[in-house]
This record gives sequence, C-alpha cells and structure tokens, in this order.
Amino acid sequence: MELNACFYQHYWWFIISLLGALLVFLLFVQGGQTLFSTLARTPVQRRMLVNSTGRKWEFTFTTLVVFGGAFFASFPLFYSTSFGGAYWLWMAILFSFIIQAVSYEYRSRRGNLLGTRMYDIFLAINGYAGIVLLGVAVGTFFTGASFRVDKNNLTDLAMPVISTWQHPAHGLEAVADWRNLLLGFTVLFLARTQAALYFINNIDDETLYRRSRRQVLFNAVPFTVLFLAFTGVLLTLTGYETDPDSGTVALRDYKYFYNLIEMPCTAVLFLLGTVSVLYGVGRTLLADGWRRGIWFSGAGTVLVVLSLFFLAGYNHTPYYPSSVDMQSSLTLVNSSSSLFTLQVMSVVSLLVPFVLAYIVAAWRAIDRTPITPAEMESGEHTY
Repeated sequence: MELNACFYQHYWWFIISLLGALLVFLLFVQGGQTLFSTLARTPVQRRMLVNSTGRKWEFTFTTLVVFGGAFFASFPLFYSTSFGGAYWLWMAILFSFIIQAVSYEYRSRRGNLLGTRMYDIFLAINGYAGIVLLGVAVGTFFTGASFRVDKNNLTDLAMPVISTWQHPAHGLEAVADWRNLLLGFTVLFLARTQAALYFINNIDDETLYRRSRRQVLFNAVPFTVLFLAFTGVLLTLTGYETDPDSGTVALRDYKYFYNLIEMPCTAVLFLLGTVSVLYGVGRTLLADGWRRGIWFSGAGTVLVVLSLFFLAGYNHTPYYPSSVDMQSSLTLVNSSSSLFTLQVMSVVSLLVPFVLAYIVAAWRAIDRTPITPAEMESGEHTY
C-alpha cells in the first residue's frame, strides 16, 4: 500500500512540475507585454505586437488555473496552506491576470471607458508584476514560508484549521526575501527574452525583427547573470530533508546540490535545458534571418524548470518548507490526497496528452502564417 501511494505521489508531483514548466514557458506572453512600448513606434506595429501575444494569452491563463487545480486535487494541504494563508500574494498574482484578460477583451473596442492606453498599462502591470510575483511564490518552495501545521486543530471546534499563517503580511513577506526576488527577476528577463524570440518567429516585419533581435541581446545578458546567481544560491542553500522512516525533518547543508548529484537524470535535464536555451539565444544573435530560436529556448526552459521542481520535491525533500517550524514542512507524503483520490485523478490525467495535442494543433492553426502590417490594416480579428 505504501509503495503504491508513493508511486502516485511522485507521479502527481511530476504532473505539477510539468504544468509549472509549461507555465514558465508561456510567460513569454507577459514578457511581450513589457516590450510593447520599447518595440513599437507606430500604431500598426503596436497592433502587430498586441495580436502576437493576444492570440496566446488564454494558454497562459488556462495553464495557471490547471496548475492550481492539480495542486488542489493531489496535494490539498499545500493548497489550503499556501492559497489560504499567503492569500495576499496569490490575490495580487490573480488580480494581475484578471486585468490582462479584461485588457485583451476591451482594449480595441469602440467606446471603451478607460481608453486603449489604460488597458496597455494594465498589460504592462501584468507583465512585470505577474511574472515577478509568480517567481517569488515559487521561490518559497526553496526558501520557506511562514506557516505552522497542526492536524490536532481539527478537534478544536472554535478553529478547526490545520494550517495557520504566522506572518501578518500573509504571503507578501516573501517579497522581502532577496532570494525570492532573485528568482522573480530571473524569470522576468527570461520571459522578455523569449517574447523577443517569439516576435521574431511570429511577425513578418523587418523593422520589428531588427528591434526584437536587439531585445534578445539586451535581455539575455541580465537573464544569464541572474540565472547563474540564482543557481549558485540554490546549490549552496541549506535545505530541509525528511527522514523516510520517522518523517522527521532536519537541516542539511547544500541540500539541493546533493539532490542534483543524487538524481543524475535531473542533472542531465538541467544541463540539456540550459544548453538549449543558450543555443536558441546564441544562434538568433549570430545567424541573421534565423527565426526558430523560440522553440529551442522554450524547450530548454521546460527542461530547466522541470528539473528545479524535481529538486524541490523529490529525494525526501520538503517541497514547501516552513521557516518557523521545520516539522510543519510539507512533503509529498504528508500533504497528499488519499490513495483513492490520487488513483482516480491519475485516470483523469490520461487525458492530458490529448489536451496537449489539441493545444499544439490550435497553436499551429493560429500561427500558420506570420502576422503582417496588411493584416492589421484590414481590421479583422485584431485586438
């Protein structure tokens, strides 16, 4: 029974890791929203940029929702602890995505009350704040969060709540941790780099091509520096480790470095992903006219983020450590749903490949032809 439960717990952490990795890749939409003012000089150019990201924003939003839903189904204690305790952080993230959806829906409609410029400001807010705050939230998987878990509270009729948040800022205190911000800004510059790569691939306009190519350089350099810095911090971090027999959590120096060594497949994923990202960026900069960098960079991003989630949750590692009570730290074992629930949801998860196939087919249909100035001038199906 225990081995069976262990398999499903690890299986669902893989599903969550994959969704998180896809989400980070799709954040190029948010990254593109931060580049509108930098790249566009004319209304037509702005419309091309807005339509390039506007035709993909639903993918990012849907992946974020499914990511949260998968956590709720497979690891409900995390869902109640983080989403119920760090609610100001998650509400800020959710709000930034809501104003994105509203902006794409109404920015080009005639007679909108706020005006196109205000909706473009909303898109920029979503681009900057949404990305950085998501990075901060994921950073707490490594740096810890301020919560305490006591399952005996279920017998307290006055307050039958298992998890209680210990900081009055309810999640926003994570922004004060420079390590979380380091990850947040790493993801920001990655998203901006990939947005420029996507514009190169998706828009048929020589002027925007040249400007986007410059933005690849301008954003890839700080991304590389920040990524190396975060990797160095992560691999030297003192992390938590769970004793598989007793369930006791203890500190271990260089925990994530040892995870990388003790899980060689994860190390291979991390290295392959890093090389793929650098290849996509490097060839775009060196080979004039090459437009496929987004696919190498995107695939590499998925592999790197996947490996980071593996480091956070596998190898007896609490994926959500408590900074105030290490024994309250959440692991794949102590926070998962029942075996029956995991088994039933695993059957549902078999539909994921079909959903991914549909997304790929829809993506190819949308991007069958590059966006051109003539299409924007026609006024058909534009944001």
